[in-house]
Amino acid sequence: MVSQLPIFARSSAGILGFCGPPNFGSLSGLSPIESRSCKTSLFSPDGSYLAYANEATITVLKTDDWSPVATILDTRAYSLAFSPKGTFLMTWEPFAVSNANPQGSPNLKLYKTDGGKLIKSFTQKKQGNWEPQWSNDEKLFTRLVNTDIVFYEDCNFERIVTRLTGHKVISYKLSPNVGTYFLLCHTLGPPGQPSFGRLFKYPEFDNQQAIANKSFFQADKVDFLWNSKGNNALLLTSTEVDKTGGSYYGKQGLHFIGLNGHTSMVTMNKEGPIYSVEWSPKNQEFCVVYGFMPAKATIFNLKCEPCFDMGTGARNSIYYNPHGNILLLGGFGNLRGQIEVWDAVNKKKIASCDAPDSTFLQWAPDSEHFLTATTAPRLRTANGFKICHYSGALLYENNWPQGEELYEVQWKAFPKLTFKEPEISGKKVEGIAPSQPIASKQAYRPPSARNRAVVTFKLHDDDEEAHTVGSNNAPSKQALKYKKKREAKKAKRNEDADSNKEGSVPVVSNIKLNLTGDPEVDKKLKNIKKKLDAINKLKKEQESGKMLEANQLTKIQAEEELLMELEKLSI
Repeated sequence: MVSQLPIFARSSAGILGFCGPPNFGSLSGLSPIESRSCKTSLFSPDGSYLAYANEATITVLKTDDWSPVATILDTRAYSLAFSPKGTFLMTWEPFAVSNANPQGSPNLKLYKTDGGKLIKSFTQKKQGNWEPQWSNDEKLFTRLVNTDIVFYEDCNFERIVTRLTGHKVISYKLSPNVGTYFLLCHTLGPPGQPSFGRLFKYPEFDNQQAIANKSFFQADKVDFLWNSKGNNALLLTSTEVDKTGGSYYGKQGLHFIGLNGHTSMVTMNKEGPIYSVEWSPKNQEFCVVYGFMPAKATIFNLKCEPCFDMGTGARNSIYYNPHGNILLLGGFGNLRGQIEVWDAVNKKKIASCDAPDSTFLQWAPDSEHFLTATTAPRLRTANGFKICHYSGALLYENNWPQGEELYEVQWKAFPKLTFKEPEISGKKVEGIAPSQPIASKQAYRPPSARNRAVVTFKLHDDDEEAHTVGSNNAPSKQALKYKKKREAKKAKRNEDADSNKEGSVPVVSNIKLNLTGDPEVDKKLKNIKKKLDAINKLKKEQESGKMLEANQLTKIQAEEELLMELEKLSI
């Protein structure tokens, strides 16, 4: 039974530990790590180790008792990464050459976590895609070397077992499967030709052995998102620049690939960028936030069909809790920090709250609490972090001292199945009042308008409410368009009626028709009567002093001709 949820904060003064819910305060057993040069810190995937880089030293602590298990000296490490089981620690430092060493020294290093022994060194000049990828059981170790992927097995880093070559790979992602391994890679096409997302089963890497191929144009970059089972994946393609000028964010596309070879494009019904995509930890659905503001949030099933639409709003981020039964939608960055909390199973909104100026959000391992933080260098003032319950209640806040900067905040990681899935309750937990004043949500009204009736309106005509896709709860975009047209016509009719009441002269028709019984003739008679009635109305308006337009005067001049035609047809 876990009694506390530790939180670690890295700042310009060093690293501090805090107790999370239910008992907030300083973390006992770990003294503050005072340092003005702590570059980075990281927990191993199961939370057994905490590593941090301090000046030219990397220290690894065992989180059971916070005792050091390794100290690595003489390093300029800029980035850290653990293997899936925490057995190895990988570091990357900027590649440098000198007159004494024009070839440069290996800058990607692999250490044994317990003890800090150097196992292997590699040369990795670029920071992009620097991190080697492991299979979850640590049997496979892979690296991207130029445009080839090299594979090592059983922690033997001296012998390359096989390699994926000849595909011009610029990025890739191993599946989280254990025992049987799959690989997704982005291969760059020739100029004017499409790029490809290819799915391979290790070690069958021939072109004709690809399980699935998905082609796409406009893909400078591809982000691979495997679900936790490793049987389905999403490919988020993007370009840095939208050449059509339609979006500041470039152009994105979303594609689906399954281990059964099925591929499809995820179609969205609102134009605009794709802000965020996340798989549910339950693996049966995924959520996408997309479209010009106000953005839509839609949940899709494994057939890439929309099954629930959460309407529109100011959001650009998705966060599933670790158990997948709560979904959080947030609007951060250039948005004001609105948060919506949804029951992901029953598809209903639980709560909402605000986290203004937040640059970071993370769920706690217990799936009931989440943390928001304001950090540097994105924002250098008002740094600090807050802890909230999923019901929207603020439970704790820590405002950083003046003159110091907060760089990073993170929960201590825990192994899977440490916590049970929480039961969702609609009851709001009692919280505390925020120390920062809450901005008024009431719109400003000038003094001249304060005693008048409030006019309510929607900023966007295409705002939508949450609804199950296919149900009749919410109108479609086309229905909203027709509704708007009907309301405009109704308003015009009312306006015309009011004007008739105020100043227009009522017109009584003095044209008597003698219908002949011939449908064609009677139709012509009725049309002539309609024109004569209109002329009669114009003459009345002219007599009352109204200035008529040229086309209206022309109509009056045609009165005699119409009367003659009426007389001929009536004979």
